[in-house]
Amino acid sequence: MPRPSRRSRSLRRVHTRVPSGASKLFYKKRKPQKAKCGECGAVLQGVSRERPTKMQNLSKSQKRPERKYGGVLCPSCTKRKIIMEARNKQWQN
Repeated sequence: MPRPSRRSRSLRRVHTRVPSGASKLFYKKRKPQKAKCGECGAVLQGVSRERPTKMQNLSKSQKRPERKYGGVLCPSCTKRKIIMEARNKQWQN
């Protein structure tokens, strides 16, 4: 029986082949949920789904898209927001 700290289903069970040839059970933490758009809630493309320790080792461009509101808003919401900002700026002048 696994030790009490490993009985939780918050840990993922991974069967791995070890050098002796046997299959051994390892317990790993689960990946976080997919990133979602702040406005419409759609799943964001191009945003890595890794644990914070792995995210530290990724380059900035691998963590999120290199555009305005990248990693926060989906492309369609970004487009809508930029257009609205431009219209508000036009009316203020």
